Amino acid sequence: MIDVNGLPRDVLEAMGEAAREVRTCQRVLAKTGDTVVGELLRGQGSVYEWKHYPQGDVYDAEYHAQYYYHCHPESERPHGEHGHFHTFLRPLGMPDGIRPALVEDYVPPAGENDALSHLIGIAMDPSGRAVRLFTTNRWVTGETWYAAPDVVRMLDGFVIDHARPSWPANRWITALLRMFRPQIEDLLHRRDAAIRRWAETHPNGNVYEDRGLEVTSQTAISVEEQLAVIEGALRAVRRRAATAC
Repeated sequence: MIDVNGLPRDVLEAMGEAAREVRTCQRVLAKTGDTVVGELLRGQGSVYEWKHYPQGDVYDAEYHAQYYYHCHPESERPHGEHGHFHTFLRPLGMPDGIRPALVEDYVPPAGENDALSHLIGIAMDPSGRAVRLFTTNRWVTGETWYAAPDVVRMLDGFVIDHARPSWPANRWITALLRMFRPQIEDLLHRRDAAIRRWAETHPNGNVYEDRGLEVTSQTAISVEEQLAVIEGALRAVRRRAATAC
């Protein structure tokens, strides 16, 4: 697990607030036997492999953040996983100065808001708990490629601030990206390192379209463990501040 003890107090407090938001969303859903995954699958009929849920994705037109949930065939899923979320940010929601990476095959999309960036994947277990974060190669989501430092700058822009298809699910996924911000930043930098290594060992192909490289970085996560780590780090910061007075 990423060591958060060296993070500034304001960063830890923001992570702690996000963690409590995640817990609250899970708690209110659990009271009626629901989960964030169930919220997105409700009313969608049979769950089909590869299909996006909900239909048409979830998109916030103010922040230009987007996500969907889907399942791979059971034979292709990691053990103990049901499916996963993919999260994105579109150009109109990105900070100023961010441009697509200068990769050889880059072709500008037709629309000003079409060059979307994948931020992070969130794998869920059958009970609706987040169990893994991961990044992917470009071909997996059809994204436009941005360098890791630029994607890191995008993370704060991922906000789903409306009620459909589920207010708690939207709040949960928004907060989860803040709760696990250090892990996500690390995974994005590891993603770029994996791409570089693959390109060096496969010089005759296009690394971004190579089906041999799908998941570029990943880490197991636990909401409860992350909350405990954040709270422990905050207690240590407060003790040091009290001692310094």
